[in-house]
Amino acid sequence: MQDTHISLAHGNGGRYMRELIEEIFARHLANPDLDVQADAVPIDIEGDVLFTTDGFTVQPLEFPGGNIGSLAVHGTTNDLAVAGAIPKYLSLNAFIEEGLEIATLERIIKTLAETAAEIGVKVVCGDTKVLRRGEGGGLYLATTGIGIRQGHVMSMKNIKHGDAIIVSGSVGDHGIAVMLAREEFGLRGDIQSDAASVLNLTTSALNHKGLRFMRDPTRGGIATVCSELLRATGFGVRLSESNLPVRDPVQSVCEMLGYDPMYLACEGRAVAVVDPDEAQALLETWQNLEEGKGAAIIGKIDSNLSYVLMETDIGGERILEELEDDPLPRIC
Repeated sequence: MQDTHISLAHGNGGRYMRELIEEIFARHLANPDLDVQADAVPIDIEGDVLFTTDGFTVQPLEFPGGNIGSLAVHGTTNDLAVAGAIPKYLSLNAFIEEGLEIATLERIIKTLAETAAEIGVKVVCGDTKVLRRGEGGGLYLATTGIGIRQGHVMSMKNIKHGDAIIVSGSVGDHGIAVMLAREEFGLRGDIQSDAASVLNLTTSALNHKGLRFMRDPTRGGIATVCSELLRATGFGVRLSESNLPVRDPVQSVCEMLGYDPMYLACEGRAVAVVDPDEAQALLETWQNLEEGKGAAIIGKIDSNLSYVLMETDIGGERILEELEDDPLPRIC
């Protein structure tokens, strides 16, 4: 394939489309289960199956610490992981805008394939569509994931008054990294996205019988997870700002632009709700992992509250409302 940019012909079902699929997608995603000629593929799977789907759009497509390809794999497999599953299979749909540089597409799909291989998940089917120029953001990805549940079943219904809330690492890195990559507001920086797999974190957490629930704090960040807990349980959430792990560069950008790190997206963090008697043990389990060195207990479930409350560094209190407007330009 000698073309340098995507054209509408790459989506017409003919030779150009075949070459695009074979020379980029099939070559990088090659595995015995991937049949680019088949309309459907069999999968070998037994056990308690979990199923998830997601869509991905981000600008820029490539950012410090990842790109939309690795983001799609991490985002989908992390949804399975926090539900207590081991990811097994992915489908991949690529909506490619006319004019996208083919070299960019190849870098993204190569990274996607490498990320899937690192996690041990297989891309077994997919599709491509080409959008007319101006109808897309360069590249949109849609993925579906299948995994096998491990360990005990978690549920928000298990959450009780006094349960501890733990986050596996620093918050807001992804949101700020993507924003800075756009070089908006005249700011530049070297902050890396936290985009990563949480599978090691979640599988280790499942060994703790007091584990009630897990979630990955993507769009809307930690504050949105806490709002979900409030709505589902009727119990309030009490958080400690002094315990919240925020990197200094992220905090600095937030202070300059008026952002709240509690609402910023993370793409490689897990939030766990756990019996207070096992909170310290789970914290130490995570801190002993490379992915969880920055883990911290950030709050607790409080049935005496009817809202999400942040105890501030200076001794005050503020209520964290459910997110309504975008806290910064859309990142996904």
